[in-house]
Amino acid sequence: MSETDQSNVEVVREATRALARKFDNNYWLDKDNKHEYPWDFVKAFAAGGWLGAMIPEEYGGIGLGLEEAAVMMGEISASGAGMSGGSAVHFYVFPPAPIVRYGSEEMKREYLPKLASGEMLMAFGVTEPTAGVDTSRIKTKATKINGGWVINGQKVFITNAKNAQRILLLARTSPRRDDKPLHGMTLFFADMDPERITIREIDKLGRAAIDTNELFIDNLEAADHEVVGEVDKGFYYLLDGLNPERICVAMEGIGLGRAALDLATNYANERVVFDRPIGKNQAVAHPLADSWIRLEAAEGMAMKAAALFDAKQPCGAEAAAAKYLGAEAGFEACDRAFSTFGGYAYAKEYHIERLWREVRLLRNAPFSQEMVRNYISQQVLGLPRSY
Repeated sequence: MSETDQSNVEVVREATRALARKFDNNYWLDKDNKHEYPWDFVKAFAAGGWLGAMIPEEYGGIGLGLEEAAVMMGEISASGAGMSGGSAVHFYVFPPAPIVRYGSEEMKREYLPKLASGEMLMAFGVTEPTAGVDTSRIKTKATKINGGWVINGQKVFITNAKNAQRILLLARTSPRRDDKPLHGMTLFFADMDPERITIREIDKLGRAAIDTNELFIDNLEAADHEVVGEVDKGFYYLLDGLNPERICVAMEGIGLGRAALDLATNYANERVVFDRPIGKNQAVAHPLADSWIRLEAAEGMAMKAAALFDAKQPCGAEAAAAKYLGAEAGFEACDRAFSTFGGYAYAKEYHIERLWREVRLLRNAPFSQEMVRNYISQQVLGLPRSY
């Protein structure tokens, strides 16, 4: 990274940190308790132009790189916003990537400025209940009609569906072939038509401010001009969003860990037991110090991956490793902070339990730690495939 690039990253870090910290832990506790979407937080980032971080300037964005966007997501999470704030913003960062790179000029000019300004919210529809991580086996199907397509199927774990106007939706347009299992799927930037899409919200462990849903799609129509790129090549376009997603999620895990570490450190300095602050005890201090070290190391990997992506270099292994390390270091820091607070950790007013609930997601999503190890063992080490 050049000195100029580093300077840009630090400018973004300071600006987004200051903005995110205007919304304190009590704000996020209130949103979590009420299951209320944080629109005022999103609007504050929209007003600063940050929602269009990676959207080119010609389409209303500010055209930053992934390094800057990743730092922004880390600062949002570290402010105490966690995944509730992170998910509210990161859907403006990486899901539009296939549209930026492969959408028609008409599509880009119509929708990207609306995403950059926060006028439009989008959802991202890939995962299905019977397919899991084997995307080649999705059953949502798009059938060709005159001038467009009719889509039927089911999606699960879809964020933002209750509030989104459009969805980037992956559907089968050709039968699955064993020799090319990932061919034959198409990306649609479709309308979230309430007459054709039934939404069932999933009651879940954490990130209650952001809706997560199951979708039942019944004869949803999409016009030909709503196809992103070429028919049957949609999965390959998704790859442009997967590495940024993994890097941003890594930084959100790191941010969650840092938020918990700050709370635990303050508490360990102030909490007096047996006439001494508990932070004097190495059994309290050393785990927190170890977490600081691991969080710093995880950020190093995430920023290395982001720099490779910005340089248009292969970064799949680094992005996967960053996600793995960010999830592990983030969870461990939150868990150790939880232990530092003792019984008070269970009380919502201390905020640790909310961070702990949210960070646990990252060991499972957007792909599990086990699948990261599978990817590295096969793609990097050249070991035989286990499945």
